[in-house]
Amino acid sequence: MKHAPTIIRAVLFDWAGTTVDHGSRAPVEAFAEIFRRSGIELTSAEARGPMGRAKRDHIAAIFELPRVAEAWRILHNRLPNDSDVARLYADFLPLQTGVLAQYSDVIPGVPEAVAECRRRGLKIGSTTGYTRELMGVVAPLAQAAGFTPDVIICADDVQRGRPAPWMIFHAAERLDVFPMTSVVVVDDTAVGIEAGLNAGAWTVAVTKTGNCLGLSEREVAQIDQAELAAQLSAATADFQRRGAHFVIESVADLLPVLDRLACAGPNPTTILPGAK
Repeated sequence: MKHAPTIIRAVLFDWAGTTVDHGSRAPVEAFAEIFRRSGIELTSAEARGPMGRAKRDHIAAIFELPRVAEAWRILHNRLPNDSDVARLYADFLPLQTGVLAQYSDVIPGVPEAVAECRRRGLKIGSTTGYTRELMGVVAPLAQAAGFTPDVIICADDVQRGRPAPWMIFHAAERLDVFPMTSVVVVDDTAVGIEAGLNAGAWTVAVTKTGNCLGLSEREVAQIDQAELAAQLSAATADFQRRGAHFVIESVADLLPVLDRLACAGPNPTTILPGAK
């Protein structure tokens, strides 16, 4: 049976690692520093693992890592608790605010892709694990560099952040767009893709510019090409396992995905997860 074409009405972009901050480095620096001040050196993988969650939830997830919890027990003679999460989160906010300006460059190709989406009549929204206060630093810098979504939904605008779908629903409501199968969610984190799937939207995972590689634009240019290809392949396979409908290297590659969606049926299951 031939399906009616998919009608896409909106694209919802993540921020760090997807549209700004190539490699999603600003949060990692801040998370590493607040734990360092408490005597624990995080690995990059430990700091990046919960990326995409609301920042308080991110800190709590790091504390749940067995190695980190045990290191905390040795240092403080007890396991970490909610008061520790609250204290580190209070330390995190001003520290993150201080480093954001260094890591808010718009990723190459984003303004052009967004402009073409608008030319096609699509509405542009965004969601982020950053708070409204933190986005007060990031959004003006992004606007000056050519990225201005119609809507910005922050982690503290909803009851619970990713992987809950509430930020996506809130953005869709603000944009007055439905059904959710007319929405495309673009994100560089596993929890962001999970939120998109929970919302019933199309999901597009981003590899090269995001948290998977964790590399700046310069670092990507300098890495051995065989190693880069291997890392991108592993990231793609992981997103496919998690059910992403499409996997791309950067937002600059989004338009062919939208073209393909225009030929698909109205149900996300009509395209195999992880299709490129």
